[in-house]
Amino acid sequence: MATVVLIGTLDTKGVEYAWLRDRLRAQGCAVLLVDTGVLPPPASAPAADVTAADVARAAGHDLTRLRAAGDRGAAVAAMAEGAECVVRDLHARGELHAVLAAGGSGGSAIAARAMRALPIGVPKLLVSTMAGGDVGPYVGSSDLTLGSSVVDIAGINSVSARVLGNAAAAAAGMARHHEQELATPAAPGRTVVAATMFGVTTPAVDAARARLAELGHEVLVFHATGAGGRAVERLAAEQALDGVLDLTTTELADELVGGVLSAGPGRLTAAGAARLPQVVAPGALDMVNFGPRETVPERFTDRTLYVHNPAVTLMRTTAEEMAALGTELGRKLAAARGPAEVFWPLRGVSALDAPGGPFEDPAADAAGRSALGAALEGTGVPLHEVDAHLNDASFAVAAADRLHQLITVHRKS
Repeated sequence: MATVVLIGTLDTKGVEYAWLRDRLRAQGCAVLLVDTGVLPPPASAPAADVTAADVARAAGHDLTRLRAAGDRGAAVAAMAEGAECVVRDLHARGELHAVLAAGGSGGSAIAARAMRALPIGVPKLLVSTMAGGDVGPYVGSSDLTLGSSVVDIAGINSVSARVLGNAAAAAAGMARHHEQELATPAAPGRTVVAATMFGVTTPAVDAARARLAELGHEVLVFHATGAGGRAVERLAAEQALDGVLDLTTTELADELVGGVLSAGPGRLTAAGAARLPQVVAPGALDMVNFGPRETVPERFTDRTLYVHNPAVTLMRTTAEEMAALGTELGRKLAAARGPAEVFWPLRGVSALDAPGGPFEDPAADAAGRSALGAALEGTGVPLHEVDAHLNDASFAVAAADRLHQLITVHRKS
């Protein structure tokens, strides 16, 4: 029987979780109820299969002390840590086929951390009052499905019954499907390669993807908008990839300069730490991303700007910034524990950085290339300078062919 793990604060949401548990059981699923509340639940609350004390203990905390301290923020953080430990353990034991939660800001933060800890592909559904705002902190790089509760999670009424009823039916269906997937012997799969892409590097990635598919690889393409880069790092850390074709490293520019699409300081580190083969290029390092033109910070008003569309304004990186990016690229690849190589196109790094293009700046590109070469000197990481534009098929195919060679050798070692 498929098992749905319900994660909730029974000190405040006991009625709602009893209702959800009953709906899941009516859908033919087993239910494990995990209590992440800090205060003692009322007598009307359902009995938890994993108590709040169990949750706190899973992360090395004592529930009585958390209650006595009176620090709600610290208590929520402790219970979130414990919930993560609990679901990891349940998943490892094969006792979890989907996770469902419903809550406000605190309950959502706890449940979301637990859900994010599970591998991609494990069903995760969170119904939250916070779904209408910035959901990035809840979702992170996971495949968590976030739905709006519309009304507060405060009793079962004509609206919440529909919303939560749909959530229970969805979680039950996903759990059954996931259980069937786990019971089905996996067919021999192709090697899996991650490729990073932006609108201005699409021709390169399309050509490389076609070449890698021809060579027998499955290619997962990630939009380098921050979330995409974080997803690549996560999959690499989870050893879910056989190699990375990082043609679009633009997120490093946003992290350096302060754009809106940074993937964080950990970008371009996981593949190296996991010893995965990687071929890297400076795709779209010529640009930093902002929102509508009026949102560009005032300190950048005298810079070269390009309105990509009404919602996206791009700023050309300077020679100094390109040099810093080249150094950063080199530093991260020099730390790689697996095979890593760089392909640098001498005729431009994006569709805008082309002869006659709005971001054409050979001096800035040269500053980045020179700094990268200096950072890689003596590291053993090759730097291939290719007399082509990044979006030329010849460049993309050369990078793809080299990654194929690295993966082939790596799998034999």
